[in-house]
Amino acid sequence: MSENFGGKRLQRSESDRFLTGVCGGIAAYTGIDSTLIRVLFVVFTLLGFSGVFIYIVAWLLMPSESEQRSLLEQIIRNFQGKASDR
Repeated sequence: MSENFGGKRLQRSESDRFLTGVCGGIAAYTGIDSTLIRVLFVVFTLLGFSGVFIYIVAWLLMPSESEQRSLLEQIIRNFQGKASDR
């Protein structure tokens, strides 16, 4: 399942980051300004704390620009005792 669909990859930004780069990565993927993405997360948070949950899930699932694997995948591989090659 390593097909390349249009060359775009959803990943956390290392240059446009405020906390972990999730909003910057989503902005780069969608072409929307990162400030608007951040405002949407704040609105979701104020409407019932779901913004924080979505942000944490995205942080765990989205790999950084310099990584091949997401943080969650790295944690699972370390738990299984497998080498964490990038």
